[in-house]
Amino acid sequence: MRTLRPQLASLLLLGMALAQRQVTVQEGPLYRTEGSHVTLWCKVSGYQGPAEQNFQWSIYLPSAPEREVQIVSTVDPSFPYAIYTQRVRGRGIYVERVQGDAVLLHITELQDRDAGEYECHTPNTDERYFGSYSAKMNLVVIPDSLRVTAVPQTLNKVEHDSLELKCEVSKSTVQHSHVSIAWYRQRGSEAPVEVISLSRDFVLRAGSAYAQRQATGDVRLDKVGETTSKLTIYNLHPSDQGEFYCEAAEWIQDPDDSWYAMTRKRSQGAIVNVQATDKEFSVRLETEKRMYIVGEPVEFRCILEAQNVPDRYFSISWAFNSSLIASLGPNAVPVLNNEFAQREALGQLKVAKESDNVFVLKIYRLRLEDSGKYNCRVTEREKTVTGDFIDKESKRPKNIPITVMPLKAGFAVTAISRTPGVTYNESFDLQCIIKPHYPSWVPVSVTWRFQPAGSTEFHDLVTFTRDGGVQWGDRYAGFRTRTAIEKAESSNNVRLSISRASDTEAGKYQCVAELWRKNYNSSWTRLADRTSNLLEIRVLRPVTKLQVSKSKRSITLVENRPIPLNCSVKSQTSPDSHFAVLWYVHKPSDADGKLILKTTHSSAFEYGTYAEEEGLRGRLQFERSASGGLFSLTVQRAEVRDSGSYYCHVEEWLLSPNHAWYKLAEEVSGRTEVTVKQPDNRLQVNQTHKNITVLENDWVTLECLVSNRTSPSSQLSVEWYVWRPGRPEKEVVVWLSRQSTLHYGDLATPGDLRSRLHLESPSPGLFLLSIQNATVRDSGAYNCRVEEWLLDPSDRWYKRAEDISGLITLTVKQPDPTLQVDTATANLTVQEKESFPLDCSILSRSSPESHFAVTWYSLRAKEAGDHTEQQQEEEEEEEREAVLSVGPDAVFSPEAGRWEGRLRFQRLSAVLFRLTVLQAGGADTGNYSCRVEEWLADPNGVWYRLAEEESGTVAVHVQGAGSTLQSVICSNDALFYFVFFYPFPIFGILIITILLVRFKSRNSSKNSEGKNGVPLLWIKEPHLNYSPTCLEPPVLSIHPGTMD
Repeated sequence: MRTLRPQLASLLLLGMALAQRQVTVQEGPLYRTEGSHVTLWCKVSGYQGPAEQNFQWSIYLPSAPEREVQIVSTVDPSFPYAIYTQRVRGRGIYVERVQGDAVLLHITELQDRDAGEYECHTPNTDERYFGSYSAKMNLVVIPDSLRVTAVPQTLNKVEHDSLELKCEVSKSTVQHSHVSIAWYRQRGSEAPVEVISLSRDFVLRAGSAYAQRQATGDVRLDKVGETTSKLTIYNLHPSDQGEFYCEAAEWIQDPDDSWYAMTRKRSQGAIVNVQATDKEFSVRLETEKRMYIVGEPVEFRCILEAQNVPDRYFSISWAFNSSLIASLGPNAVPVLNNEFAQREALGQLKVAKESDNVFVLKIYRLRLEDSGKYNCRVTEREKTVTGDFIDKESKRPKNIPITVMPLKAGFAVTAISRTPGVTYNESFDLQCIIKPHYPSWVPVSVTWRFQPAGSTEFHDLVTFTRDGGVQWGDRYAGFRTRTAIEKAESSNNVRLSISRASDTEAGKYQCVAELWRKNYNSSWTRLADRTSNLLEIRVLRPVTKLQVSKSKRSITLVENRPIPLNCSVKSQTSPDSHFAVLWYVHKPSDADGKLILKTTHSSAFEYGTYAEEEGLRGRLQFERSASGGLFSLTVQRAEVRDSGSYYCHVEEWLLSPNHAWYKLAEEVSGRTEVTVKQPDNRLQVNQTHKNITVLENDWVTLECLVSNRTSPSSQLSVEWYVWRPGRPEKEVVVWLSRQSTLHYGDLATPGDLRSRLHLESPSPGLFLLSIQNATVRDSGAYNCRVEEWLLDPSDRWYKRAEDISGLITLTVKQPDPTLQVDTATANLTVQEKESFPLDCSILSRSSPESHFAVTWYSLRAKEAGDHTEQQQEEEEEEEREAVLSVGPDAVFSPEAGRWEGRLRFQRLSAVLFRLTVLQAGGADTGNYSCRVEEWLADPNGVWYRLAEEESGTVAVHVQGAGSTLQSVICSNDALFYFVFFYPFPIFGILIITILLVRFKSRNSSKNSEGKNGVPLLWIKEPHLNYSPTCLEPPVLSIHPGTMD
């Protein structure tokens, strides 16, 4: 980490010059060893906002390189995923902030699963996104193959002696790496002192305390093999005393060319004692005990304490009850007397030099006569120039007396226990008591035997052998890790202590003691054996304290909302308890609850059949609180079918002493009644009733207003209906699906209605149906039916509600008839062979688009004669004779027989029609009138008769050729007075009137063509010719089939 800080400082200076955010992470790939402490640095520059930036570390594992696994964050404690939560909380992984914008990620104990691509991300604090907000690098975890070994030993040296220590360093790393080796000396709690080291660059360097001695050659480090190095220190000083050990480090070069020590290890130490030079020496005699049993071995050790013993000469002699047993000269060759020489030849006795300062007398099989006092004497000898030895100082320690007792074969064995009933994880002791109490040197073997609960056979569990060793039975190797066996020093009682009891230790126990004797030929003879009573041990599971909350809840919510379910453990048996939680749902249609999800005591997830059948896997979220007693299950995006009774089944699991999990107890929680309903129906359509009356050919718009809806995100479908007069059922006009697809009903499919319909929605919830060019057939009572569709959590659309609007009564009527024909009566007298006009004047019409059918009639009395009052009362008996008919399509009817060839038709204007009768005759005398029919076209182009009206009559009198002016005047009194009494004023008025009429007729002739933009209906029939103006009098020539 010390090497990273300068790099971070340089990167901070570089970041100040950048204009945009840039995240920089340590360059990879990095190779690090498993189990080592790893740091990764990350910094951000060019940022805006606070000086203290936040960092988030994630990893992309090789098994799933596209999936981000969150590790640790400086701002969000809940950021780590479950696999890293425990390590982050325990500070196994943490982030160290070096500066406000630079951090170090620490992984204190690198694991193999930590290999992958690491990403450092900085949350945005800038006004806008600009630059990079994360950076990645690869971390490769390799096995730790470094091995550092040295022989642990204790060396006693004398001042000026030499010291040689070896250290073996090996590695098997595939990547290219270097190894450094260093030797250290340490005394007690003092700081280690570096002796000499070989760096990774193969540079040899001594520590400050040994630099001078290395320069003189007294300190060396040599490589004596492929993996072995040797430390040599010549001319030892007393200050060299202490523990010597070697330390090795494996180095690898990172991508930035710096070297990193992946791992460091030290060897076991060698204790080196250095004594100052001294010629004095002392002797002491040692043995293990003073009381022995016949056949038991004994060993006496004569220990010489002197300096520089290898360079001096000593001789040793052994004595029993002041009698010489054996002696050893400086050449270490023993010389024994006759009796002990025989025993030595039989292998019953041995005299030897164990080391330069330790000499041993060992009797393998004691006899009763071996009781007595034993001693040794040490004499220093000096070698002369001739090679002979002369005795100098001699010393001996105090005598050691021993007693050899005979062995008694009668004994009894009892097995006892103070805890016949124990609970899991408690300990219990079993004692095998042997009476009488034999001394510890008596060869007695004790075997504990065990019969498991439910079995009928005993098997050897463990044996305390006759030579003091412990031998375990093959069938119960698991006992070894939790069982201790000890033998009392003062007796042969054997205690069997079993810790962390479990089911496997429950059963019956007994012990078997055997008394042995070792023969002279080293063979063994069993003298006696005894079997103890039976001990039954019961191992009980802990009394459970598990309590799960039984409270009941009711939850009512709208679909698409989450369903929160809680399972609370109120008390538990042990702080180390683990819980398996099974979540169930019970529905009225099911006999039992169905399993949704199971979380095992090891935090593994298992989905139940209900989750699989109902497709809940993607909607379940399980959480456990930090305290461990609250479990939560959330069903996301709830559906109506998720309604039911939910509860949890909690199992409490404990770890047995055999490191196996067992279920201690289980309990069921109270139920949570969940009701998931669809959103409340808020659909409202305007219910106002309306009456609309329009004329044919008008446009009419019908309104369907949705005043409220269940959800703003819902989709609406609108269907229009109509009840038409005379139809028993309503008919579908048009409907708009929720996907905005327009469909036409059967009513609109035929005819032209489909082309006249227009549906639009100018604003949300407002739907307008327009009917163009309305016809009478469009009349009826209209309304709309609105369906509201919602999207359920499974992304399926369903109809939530529907509503019907108020009725709109549409009346389409034809225009009101305003036809008016001139009904004024007139008298007309013409001379025979002259022509007379019959005008038909329309004073008003219903529509500018109207067409007219005109028929002229001749009215004649049924019998000829003078017109009396009686005849006038019977005018209804007149005969009507159609003179000429002109249809609305300007088609003429055939002329009657007597009129043939004498008729001329003129349309002087759009509302003025004239029929001129040519060649008047006496038979033409009578009354004439015209009947007008007004026709209009409906929107479909079909013509219909709107109205009809008849004009006033015109009385026509045709005079014969024999009549004179005098007879005419005399026959009419009014005319007589008019001619003779009032001619002059009337004549003046008549001249003025004729001039005015002539002037108006000229203007009317000019305007009659194209009035109101409509051409005159002058239609030339093959049998009729007429003049287009009234200024040119028509000339009628009557011939069959024509009229000119």
